[in-house]
Amino acid sequence: MSAPDATAQKATARSYIASALRTLEAEREGIAGLAGAMSDSLGASFVAAVDKIRTARGRVIVTGMGKSGHIARKIAATLASTGTPAFFVHAADASHGDLGMITSDDVMLALSWSGETEELKDLINYSRRFRIALVAMTVNAGSTLGKAADVVLALPAAREACPHNLAPTTSSLMQLALGDALAIALLESRGFTAVDFGVFHPRGKLGAALKFVRDVMHPGRAVPLIDRGAPMSEAIVEMSAKGFGCVAVTGRDGKLLGVITDGDLRRHMRADLLQAAVDDIMTVSPKTVRPDQLAGEALQLLNSSKITALIVVEADRPVGIVHFHDLLRAGVA
Repeated sequence: MSAPDATAQKATARSYIASALRTLEAEREGIAGLAGAMSDSLGASFVAAVDKIRTARGRVIVTGMGKSGHIARKIAATLASTGTPAFFVHAADASHGDLGMITSDDVMLALSWSGETEELKDLINYSRRFRIALVAMTVNAGSTLGKAADVVLALPAAREACPHNLAPTTSSLMQLALGDALAIALLESRGFTAVDFGVFHPRGKLGAALKFVRDVMHPGRAVPLIDRGAPMSEAIVEMSAKGFGCVAVTGRDGKLLGVITDGDLRRHMRADLLQAAVDDIMTVSPKTVRPDQLAGEALQLLNSSKITALIVVEADRPVGIVHFHDLLRAGVA
């Protein structure tokens, strides 16, 4: 490659990066403006919208056209996955029969940057005719949509990242961010937990992380166990037979006292190791998990402790063992 060509390529790369930085800066200013409005005029309307959705007997019907429609679909999905029943209705399809999906128990969340989207008019009229609560998300509170709504989430004006100030970019991000804020406020107000989240996400990596330890552990006789006071020769046999790289040491009452790992063997390697008592080699108060803990929590504990297996206990007694490989197979790791 000649020097002029290389110089031209570097100049082109710099121009791309400069464009990206301008876009990110424009969108950052939009989010900053939204945060400022939330601490001011938007706050009261936001609270009213959360209350209206939270107390509704039905679902949240999220609607919009164009880019606002794409954002509306994402907001509906986020609401539904975090404990607020919701679905998306395309504004154009609504006028061709899909209005029948909406009941008087529902709350309608309509997105339109201008508030004058033609396809929303039938939805607005339908909501007023059947007294369906209407929440508007628009930059223009005085628009047709804004005037008709029960609650107006008035977004602050912002310049699009598009150099022509035309392509919805900053505005779309602000709509999405405000939709996320609604979903999280509703999630927190309902006390929606990670376990609840797992009910709606049984598949994929999220679903795997939200399985319980009891779903992935090896129970009962699979657990490598040795009695307190036993010689290390017996502990090594048990450790080798079960194949988890560790053995749990228990007292007469069956409660866990400690764990011996492959690492402990290396650290205590000496001529009389086989005759030593397990009590002298074990790690006291080892890391453990309960069967009702999330598999994702077990993975975090394994990673933070830099170990490969955890004894699963109930009432301080070993009931199972979970290995890093088990979490890999389950898709957690």
